Amino acid sequence: MKITVLCAGKIKEKYFEDGIAEYVKRLSRYAAVEIKQVQDEKTPDNASAAEEEKIKQVEGLRMLDFLKKVGRNDSFVFALVIKGKELDSVELSEKISALALSGKSHIIFIIGGSLGLSDEVIAEADFKLSFSKMTFPHQLMRLVLLEQVYRAFRIRMGEPYHK
Repeated sequence: MKITVLCAGKIKEKYFEDGIAEYVKRLSRYAAVEIKQVQDEKTPDNASAAEEEKIKQVEGLRMLDFLKKVGRNDSFVFALVIKGKELDSVELSEKISALALSGKSHIIFIIGGSLGLSDEVIAEADFKLSFSKMTFPHQLMRLVLLEQVYRAFRIRMGEPYHK
């Protein structure tokens, strides 16, 4: 199985880089993991709603371009959005297992930039996933997502995990 985390922007803090690298390494026992970063747009201070929407559109086009190149035959796309469905760790593990059994060999998780995802990217997703009603920095969300995917694989394989 292949796992891709598609996200806007680069990681700026070393401690996030280190944590992400650790979970990518741990996950490599179960799946090939790829982090695909698209360029994020600078948001000016006091940006209008129209300016913010334009920024999401530009970042979204870059993400959609990646999805187009990858193809969708054997892939399943999760968009991380606040208004998505919340799953616990066991439910995420069950979802991943069901996808594997249905022939989906490539799972793509999309994390938006500081303003979130464009409507077009959300519409392209097969599943809208929420980690909470709270907003998290997109850099931190990468780390949290990878930890949860790692936990899901441990559960899937019947291996011990911290409850």
